[in-house]
Amino acid sequence: MKFSVMVNEGPYTHQASDSAYQFIRAALSAGHEIFRVFFYHDGVNNGTRLTTPPQDDRHIVNRWSELASEHDLDLVVCVAAAQRRGIVDPDEAKRNSKDGDNIAPGFRISGLGQLIEAGIESDRLLVFGD
Repeated sequence: MKFSVMVNEGPYTHQASDSAYQFIRAALSAGHEIFRVFFYHDGVNNGTRLTTPPQDDRHIVNRWSELASEHDLDLVVCVAAAQRRGIVDPDEAKRNSKDGDNIAPGFRISGLGQLIEAGIESDRLLVFGD
């Protein structure tokens, strides 16, 4: 089965990110395909490389980056939600005259069309968080 996942909550404010991550790991282990993971609303905060949790805590952003690298996952951060929260890739930083970017490895910024495509191309679109 081909899944896409939408994450609507930040990495440390709600269980949605952890639950989505665990679901994807389990789905991949069971032989399913993940078409795309789309981060929306506060979920875009999963894609900032500036997250620095305490050493004894899990590093959720790094988990996503590592999972994307291991399984060639498409991690998409909504451009409008990201801009509102100060998350930019090099192109957005340049376009908006920012002095740097903060997108985490494995993530990319794009629009809602990527979410629509994920819903069309997948057997199921699962939503984690409000």
